[in-house]
Amino acid sequence: MGMNKNTILGWATLIMVFMGFLLIGLGIFKYSEVSGWGFAAVGVGFLANAWVFNALKGRV
Repeated sequence: MGMNKNTILGWATLIMVFMGFLLIGLGIFKYSEVSGWGFAAVGVGFLANAWVFNALKGRV
């Protein structure tokens, strides 16, 4: 059983959600200075891209 487009988008969404929360967590807990804002902003960007990938499932 191979992976189709929807399966690949699902895995990409899951990985991007995990990375988004990981980057936000790094920004909050490890880097509490100005660089933490950058990590958190990139994490929010990952979550936004994951939302788009999730919306594309079934339409591509």
